[in-house]
Amino acid sequence: MDEPISDKERFPAKYWHTLEDGRIQCDLCPRDCKLHDGQRGACFVRGRVGNTMVLTTYGRSSGFCVDPIEKKPLNHFYPGSSILSFGTAGCNLACKFCQNWDISKSRSFDKLAAQAGPEEIAEVAVSLGCRSIAFTYNDPVIFAEYAMDVADACHEKGIKTVAVTAGYIHPEPRREFFSKMDAANVDLKAFTEAFYVKQTGAHLQPVLDTLKYLKHETQVWFELTTLLIPKLNDPMHEIEAMCNWIVKELGTDVPLHFSAFHPDYKMTAVPSTPTSTLIQARKIALEIGLHYVYTGNVHFREGDTTYCQSCGHEVIARDWYEIEQYHLNDNGCCLQCGERIAGCFQHFSGGFGRHRIPVDIQSRIHPRPQTEINLQHKPSISS
Repeated sequence: MDEPISDKERFPAKYWHTLEDGRIQCDLCPRDCKLHDGQRGACFVRGRVGNTMVLTTYGRSSGFCVDPIEKKPLNHFYPGSSILSFGTAGCNLACKFCQNWDISKSRSFDKLAAQAGPEEIAEVAVSLGCRSIAFTYNDPVIFAEYAMDVADACHEKGIKTVAVTAGYIHPEPRREFFSKMDAANVDLKAFTEAFYVKQTGAHLQPVLDTLKYLKHETQVWFELTTLLIPKLNDPMHEIEAMCNWIVKELGTDVPLHFSAFHPDYKMTAVPSTPTSTLIQARKIALEIGLHYVYTGNVHFREGDTTYCQSCGHEVIARDWYEIEQYHLNDNGCCLQCGERIAGCFQHFSGGFGRHRIPVDIQSRIHPRPQTEINLQHKPSISS
């Protein structure tokens, strides 16, 4: 039985139409959920009320944090900068290996304690000195209306926008959604239809279509992430096939991140990914011709570092998310040979580092009067 949709959850949603049998079909993603009155879609956050579709999480978040941009992961989008990250609840995929399952698979909105409108979020990002804002933790496709409004407010203040997404979205909303994004990290979860169907409840082709769209029809800077899960999507012949497709359809300059799985959600019996698997996958990708290949969730300095594809020089030496050396000019050209590194760069004056700083958005939107703060922190006087 679907949880009733309260009045405060009824933000008008886009991308739907009425069927001949009276049901409403959601046209946001390839799931094409068909709903009777009161029902929610598979994502749980889009539902039908009367004869309309609503988004139930507009203006509500599971929390805000300031992260290094490299944590998204994005290694070629203003390296070393900080990014204000937030998400909501729900997801339109059903990944058995979800690493944020407590948020993305939530069927309760108790976690959505943080409330903030688009302009308020943009103002907080500016006050925190963030170069950009990320829609992450759960997939922003399902809260597209909220994400797009936040993106508009951020752009008015010079803040860049980043979508961390599985790319599972229909063409029409895809055009509008990504027109609001400056960068994206897209999860290419595997390279077989069987994996997508069995492990995510989705399909591979719509994701590949999104990637080709981003490359050939937008100016969005994007990077790819593949979480390698032992015995499920880590056979080297599959990785070879995926990398060959990337080179052919997207080019050699799209950064690819191979990330290590750790047991979680419905896959607690599956072992963690060996570092050697990531190193081997990275080697294959480089041999096939990709210029920028990284490893994630393991400590492997070589897999954190950006190399010039022309002279092989370390242009951004990283240890985890910490930038130890930076050898690019303001235009992103190698100081050794002058070759331009693909991506978006600016003057580098020191990296944000490995910090993860939780943000109490409510206190920043509604700060307490100074007198109240002083009284609360007034030292006690002993007699």
